[in-house]
Amino acid sequence: MKPEQQYIDLFAKYENLIRQYSPEVMNRSRTQALESFKRQGFPAGKSEDYKYTNVAQAFAPDYGLNLKRLNIPVNPYNVFHCDVPRLNTLPYFVVNDSFYDGKQLEAGLPEGVYAGGLKNFAERHPQIAGRYYGKAAQIDKGGVIALNAMLAQDGFVLYVPENVVVDRPIQLVHIFRSYVDTMANRRILVIMEPRSQAKLLICDHSIDNVRFLSTEVVEIFAGEGAGFDYYDLEESDVTTTRFASIHIIQEAFSNVLANTITLNNGLTRNNYHIELNGEYAQSTLCGMAILDSEQQVDTYTHITHAAANCTSNELFKNFLNDRSTGIFSGRILVGEGARKTVAYQTNRNLCATRDARMYSKPQLEIYADDVKCSHGMTTGQLDQNALFYLRSRGIPAAEALTMLSIAFTADIVDNVRLDGLKDRLRNLIEKRFRGELASCGEIL
Repeated sequence: MKPEQQYIDLFAKYENLIRQYSPEVMNRSRTQALESFKRQGFPAGKSEDYKYTNVAQAFAPDYGLNLKRLNIPVNPYNVFHCDVPRLNTLPYFVVNDSFYDGKQLEAGLPEGVYAGGLKNFAERHPQIAGRYYGKAAQIDKGGVIALNAMLAQDGFVLYVPENVVVDRPIQLVHIFRSYVDTMANRRILVIMEPRSQAKLLICDHSIDNVRFLSTEVVEIFAGEGAGFDYYDLEESDVTTTRFASIHIIQEAFSNVLANTITLNNGLTRNNYHIELNGEYAQSTLCGMAILDSEQQVDTYTHITHAAANCTSNELFKNFLNDRSTGIFSGRILVGEGARKTVAYQTNRNLCATRDARMYSKPQLEIYADDVKCSHGMTTGQLDQNALFYLRSRGIPAAEALTMLSIAFTADIVDNVRLDGLKDRLRNLIEKRFRGELASCGEIL
């Protein structure tokens, strides 16, 4: 039996239960999502964009799902304490794929701002939810997205009205907790109305030593002149498999930063789709992964310049040790009429061992004149001249290697616009290269 069939059968058997515990805005597209999933299935290995990641194999095991939305016996405010100094965030939690609403923090938000569960938001603001949900991450854009739309029952929403500035960063902590192998289907919806500003930090953590599988669909809408920072910090376990699709739509004069850092994982596939639909929109997309053992991070990016005078800057780095694998496939599409586009794409990789593998494919597709675009990649080892220089100054070989490895990640960390998080990341990265276990928060 193909892996797709078990999910088709599961939906047929439990469709009423799935709908019963979900808001109407999510239920509207389920039948269409089912048909789309039947047509698309999981991406095949012959697909150029999934050449090195076996999606069907990742979804083949029999994972448990919490379709009845039973309460997980955990209070995340008691088990997780963010110890990033000076970060001063407003924390929210998703346990597996259920938003934890045991504590509301709206008092700390400006008037009109909503941060909380998707189900509650859809009940309070049905027209807004209906206008945005599923519009960026359309179900025909991939089998995993269609599967997520079939099965997801809740999610997290950040809604910032026009001209409102949220000074304190919002922190969303994803906690995997279970005693059996578990699948979670997560949704995140960010709506930034014109000239609004906010920052969102997402942290992924696994607590129990079982297999976890997550599908995650993130939709970000940046209205005219809006500013938004999106940080995604993965510190899961080697038994965790993650498929994430981040879709960003930007209007004129908007400015969006998306920065993803993987410090520990099992198998990760991150898809980024960015559309610059209004003039003078600016997008910064960056990320890095530190991998060892047999860990794998597969990154796919697609940035579409659909309007004139827009800027995109893309940088991804991978540090690979042992038998780990890194994949990067990036595409920049400059459409007709997108004159005076400025677009840069860079992929840099370091392989610390002969058994590490890195596959990279940067791409440019240009249909407009008067543009400034570049793309490039390098894969190699640490600079031997720099290593020799440090050794000649009396620095031991192991310490010199660690110093150069940390320096390799510096420009990704420099793109973090939260001072407390930036300082903490430097410390976490150093500990990671020294082989010390560390996380951005304390798991009790």
